[in-house]
Amino acid sequence: MSEIHELLAGLGVGLVGGLTSGFMGTSPGGGLVIFSVLLLGAEQHVAQGTSLIAQIPPTGLAGVRRYWQSGNHSPLAWIVWIGVGFLAGGISGGYAAAAVSDSFLQWTYALYLVALLAALALRGEKKDGTGEADDRRELPWLPLLLIGMLAGFSSGFMGIGGGLAITVGLAAGLRVPQHQAQLVSLMFSVIPTNIPSAWIYWSKGLMAGWPAIIGIVAGLWVGTDLGARLANGVSKQLLRQMMIGFVSLMALFMTYKALN
Repeated sequence: MSEIHELLAGLGVGLVGGLTSGFMGTSPGGGLVIFSVLLLGAEQHVAQGTSLIAQIPPTGLAGVRRYWQSGNHSPLAWIVWIGVGFLAGGISGGYAAAAVSDSFLQWTYALYLVALLAALALRGEKKDGTGEADDRRELPWLPLLLIGMLAGFSSGFMGIGGGLAITVGLAAGLRVPQHQAQLVSLMFSVIPTNIPSAWIYWSKGLMAGWPAIIGIVAGLWVGTDLGARLANGVSKQLLRQMMIGFVSLMALFMTYKALN
């Protein structure tokens, strides 16, 4: 693949990954891994390393601003505890990923997505507006730390950024309103907590070429902003349904890749 083709393919990966990230409030990693495999033809380890490295620049800043302007807030204590857990989990996940095969990563990815789907579905059975936290409520530090550790490990081990775990953990586990949970998740596409795990992949050469990464970063800047604009115009019920649909498609795709 020529440099210009790599750049354009990377731009496509970034745009689609950014749109899904901004719309569903997840860090763009999950979409980047999938679309890197599809559009760049990357192997699983390379797709994951490319995803983590492309997420180091604060590409989600425009999306965070859109959510914030719409009245959603991110308490500092939540960010601190999730961030501490994220750093610890990310380092261990990055080293663990380097020790296993592509097939093992693909099956783990698929099973992880199924578990997140189950959490979303169980939350959907409860009526909205009952027991949800508002943006001023203090949440216990231990669940926030555990959410961060799971998000960090999934980021390092599967290269997905950890945003899905944060969004699902806050919304389904701690009853945080959907838009606010998505804002907190997007904050971690601005704070470079994935640098340690990205360095592990980079040091082992598990990444696409720089033209593709530059294209991905540019696409993320634009796509995340557009996705966040769309998200703030729809209901939390639709956002949850869209997230369930997107995660289901990712789980099916990774199961297909693992079987083949």
